[in-house]
Amino acid sequence: MNVALVRGTTVQDHVALAEIELCGELIIAASATGEERLSPDRIDEVLKVSTRAQQLGEDRD
Repeated sequence: MNVALVRGTTVQDHVALAEIELCGELIIAASATGEERLSPDRIDEVLKVSTRAQQLGEDRD
């Protein structure tokens, strides 16, 4: 049986890689906290999520 070798091809799913990175950040934050769970505010902070109200407040400064 002959098997064709494929060289120089890498497949990257950038969305999946970004999700894995975010999950890693959450795991690190969860392991560093003394709480049983991360609060929603802490999760937003770790994921660098801001609400529309926060964005509007920051734009006014």
